[in-house]
Amino acid sequence: MPPRPRTLAAAVTVALALGAQAVPAVAADGPATATEVSRGIEISAFYTPPATLPEADGALIRSEPLPLALSLPSLGGPLPGEATRLMYKSTDAGGEPVAVTGAYIEPSAQWRGDGPRPLVAVAPGTMGQGDQCAASMALEHPLRFNGETVSVGYEDLSIYRLLLRGVAVVVTDYVGLGTTDRLHTYVNRVDGAHAVLDAVRAARSLDSASVTPESRVGLFGYSQGGGATAAAAELQPSYAPDVTLAGTYAGAPPADLVEVTEAIDGGDLAGALGWSLNGFLQSEPALRPIADRYINPAGEEALKDLSTMCVGDALFAYGGDSSTAWTKGGQSIGDVIRAEPALQAFVAEQRIGELKPASPVRVATGTADDLVPHDQSRQLAVDWCRKGAKVTYDPVVLPGVGSGLLNHFAPLLADQGKAISWLTDRLSGEPARSNCWSMPVQP
Repeated sequence: MPPRPRTLAAAVTVALALGAQAVPAVAADGPATATEVSRGIEISAFYTPPATLPEADGALIRSEPLPLALSLPSLGGPLPGEATRLMYKSTDAGGEPVAVTGAYIEPSAQWRGDGPRPLVAVAPGTMGQGDQCAASMALEHPLRFNGETVSVGYEDLSIYRLLLRGVAVVVTDYVGLGTTDRLHTYVNRVDGAHAVLDAVRAARSLDSASVTPESRVGLFGYSQGGGATAAAAELQPSYAPDVTLAGTYAGAPPADLVEVTEAIDGGDLAGALGWSLNGFLQSEPALRPIADRYINPAGEEALKDLSTMCVGDALFAYGGDSSTAWTKGGQSIGDVIRAEPALQAFVAEQRIGELKPASPVRVATGTADDLVPHDQSRQLAVDWCRKGAKVTYDPVVLPGVGSGLLNHFAPLLADQGKAISWLTDRLSGEPARSNCWSMPVQP
């Protein structure tokens, strides 16, 4: 299928913004250590979890040096820093132990703020569902284009900007992304939150890391990452009381999956519906009979196809498609959710905004964003304000350009500097100011 013009333009925009170059598909550690091939990309044996996992959440399972594709030599060490690939233990939404991968980067730049060097956990935006899409791999291979898959490490930009400020960074791959034992549980609220918080614990236990339990901790995420950091801020008091948060940035968070489902169906990133369904079935196998009743052979094939795709693949293959082509009766996925109480209950469990964060949060959303709808992201800020949380709400006012992907991606770039500055202030010990009082007049 030839690339659709709008999605091709969006993909080119992402690649140009990152400034990356294509790299060979073969993994750096070679075929001898590969245990899986996903769309022509060899997945290192590092990403295969052991049969037995540690008991403690955040405990390191294994680590190894991670070569950064974008690195410059300097007298103080490589810029922007030295990276370590991680595998650590977490707990999934069902209460079961799970191995998660990610990366820690020790910056070469000095931290010039107050206190010891801080740590930021970066929760990536939507990368896809194929193991080759993992953010830790994207640090080594920022752009992969091999005729079978298109993977763009667009989160590298925010990671490098934080490193240049002297902030240590740990990035999570999420549950099932990278690791070869299960599918990625895309937009699962609890899985995402736990993976983010346990990444902090894992980073602090690294012998090579300069961060300590006294280091201030921040969370940074946009889109899927914004949902994960928002959920992590809510669950931190109960799940990770040992991880005291100085601040959380949640950009364009998909807080209400019902609204997000309706918005992406038929749009540029319609393939994300498949990732959501695949993730639902991974988390809750009891939903399989419902899927069998509704999903037709074309839908089953699409779900299988999407399970190994990255964002670029889904844009080219499924951008603009409607989920009505996936069901036996021509219903949309939104219609199916409304018709099935068990699905409604599962999706309701993913709602973010039901709990009060114990630390400052910043919610930013593009007013023209129609991919992860602005209104439901704004509603998250309203919900938190009503619970008495310390919320900084920043609407990113940009004109709509006719492409859902660009309407969603543009605020990421337009607001990123401001988001990093806000978080750096929290990491320096400066108190946050809530603007909940202004919500009635905010767009």
